Amino acid sequence: MEALDYHAEERSKAEFDVEEMKIIWAGSRRAFEISDRIARLVASDPVFQKENRTMLSRKELFKDTLRKVAHAWKRINELRLSDEEATLLRSYLDQPAYTDLHWGVFIPAIKGQGTVEQQEKWLPMAYKMQIIGCYAQTELGHGSNVQGLETTATFDPQTDEFVIHSPTLTSSKWWPGGLGKASTHAVVYAHLITDGQDHGVHGFIVQLRSLDDHSPLPGITVGDIGMKFGSGAYNSMDNGVLRFDHVRIPRNQMLMSVSQVTREGKYIQSDVPRQLVYGTMVYVRQKIVSNASIALSRAVCIATRYSAVRRQFGSHNGGSETQVINYKTQQSRLFPLLASAYAFRFVGEWLNWLYTDVTQKLQAHEFSTLPEVHACTAGLKSITTAAASDGIEECRKLCGGHGYLSSSGLPELFAVYIPACTYEGDNIVLRLQVARFLMKTISQLGSGKKPTGTTAYMGRVEHLMQCHCEVEGAQDWLKPSVILEAFEARAARMSVACATRLGKFSNSEEGFAELSADLTEAAVAHCQLIVVSKFIEKLQQDIPGKGVKRQLEILCNVYALHLIHKHLGDFVATGCITPKQGALANEQLRSLYSQVRPNAIALVDAFNYTDYYLGSVLGRYDGNVYQKLYEGAWKDPLNDTVVPDGYHEYIRPILKQRIGTARL
Repeated sequence: MEALDYHAEERSKAEFDVEEMKIIWAGSRRAFEISDRIARLVASDPVFQKENRTMLSRKELFKDTLRKVAHAWKRINELRLSDEEATLLRSYLDQPAYTDLHWGVFIPAIKGQGTVEQQEKWLPMAYKMQIIGCYAQTELGHGSNVQGLETTATFDPQTDEFVIHSPTLTSSKWWPGGLGKASTHAVVYAHLITDGQDHGVHGFIVQLRSLDDHSPLPGITVGDIGMKFGSGAYNSMDNGVLRFDHVRIPRNQMLMSVSQVTREGKYIQSDVPRQLVYGTMVYVRQKIVSNASIALSRAVCIATRYSAVRRQFGSHNGGSETQVINYKTQQSRLFPLLASAYAFRFVGEWLNWLYTDVTQKLQAHEFSTLPEVHACTAGLKSITTAAASDGIEECRKLCGGHGYLSSSGLPELFAVYIPACTYEGDNIVLRLQVARFLMKTISQLGSGKKPTGTTAYMGRVEHLMQCHCEVEGAQDWLKPSVILEAFEARAARMSVACATRLGKFSNSEEGFAELSADLTEAAVAHCQLIVVSKFIEKLQQDIPGKGVKRQLEILCNVYALHLIHKHLGDFVATGCITPKQGALANEQLRSLYSQVRPNAIALVDAFNYTDYYLGSVLGRYDGNVYQKLYEGAWKDPLNDTVVPDGYHEYIRPILKQRIGTARL
């Protein structure tokens, strides 16, 4: 019997070539083909099935994760997958695991901060997984404030060793993924002390567990920190606690590409500039921005497909009720999230290019653009992860009551994703770093130093402080130049206003603390400008495929005009646009939603997610939601028996009035 496609009619409405859009989303035809092949490989392997994941106990879930990771490693070797293919396989496995930290942070840390000799020693073992590594920086008492870390690494010239020690309870390493149960080694961050002098925080490679029986080595106390938010979700990861009691390691296990300690205990800076660590940071943050796009697009795919299946109200003379996706209230919440997923995808692509560019400049010892790159990546990590986590929760609400079911895939997706707002830099702290850079950029404008990269618009600050938006009709908001200038003017004026207010404080740090809320808003304005400008730049490329470019233009306009609508107070208060122009933007936005509507299902099909990867009954490709919800309910262990366990002990006595009451 041929399977029904409940979305067939929706798919027939598409005004563009979906297969070509899949290639745009993937980045290239080659990337699409590899991604598609690996996604289907994972989806078809019964070992990787995940239907019952949220029902497992913590111990069962962790063992299930270990089993899947081992099977993934076996398949990677059997099929001789490339690094790119292996990374994709691990991501499509869709279950947080210790390998995420081993490949994503431990290895890049050694590559970025280790000497050639250290890389030659440690990387071959790490690549073969003969050792398993994690990244032990965060402590019980300190996270964002890295300089506040309390773990110490004191050099002992008598033995040519460092003594790693946790002097206080709050110096316990706390949160590193993979640390709790799996890792044999860690890159540990500690204050380097030689001859009584503190040289700041440095990285050290420390073995934690025996390579024979996996037991903790002498002086090391290590374990898991316990359950986290949600069922399944991030609980498959063994986030750990770690304490050192005067643990000794050889001197050559300090990561020494940037600075070294000699045999005599002398601390020296390397010829290699300290800025080299920026390369690792840009790499990690680029991955986080790309992941924001993936997580948000998964939620949007589920909510869009379900919104087309779900019908409520609007029935006349016994006819069909109205598809929920046809309500403007649904469109105004859903379509900006769809546009955001595409926007984040393209800014992530650009960050990938930026990483390559930064790497080349670092090798050529060109460091002038690094502060701007740091601010840019920090800001984009902050706004994309915040928007994605809020967007996933909004998608859950867009799916009504069924969105709250574990089988919708949305609760677990939300629980897995939201830590991204905190790890690799708390979002508010990162925005303040961006704001600090913006204030410095403005202070240097009079010196003739030209702003570069994403702050280049600040070089036209005089014009942007005085320009007036030329919008007269709603259609004018479709001009990229009009949108770009409005976002540039808003960002420039908010930053200049903060700089002006800061200048009135005799103590600049006191002023920064007092104005921190305003400064974070200026940082957001700057970062949103980056995303909008990169979307517009993407549209200037040659984009093949019938109707593909047109759909991306519509989504770009939805993304930009929705931000104007959402932050209308900023745009009007700074004088960038008038209230009437704001109303015209909203009018144009409603028109754009109508243009997105017939293409909505096709636009999420372009993500090319398998049903396995989505893990959602509501987001099924065929739209057969209700039958599968009903069938799925009977698979719950609670339905293994008709009469529940505990009936005779706890329900029957109540019904038969046989529960005795104690006299007070």
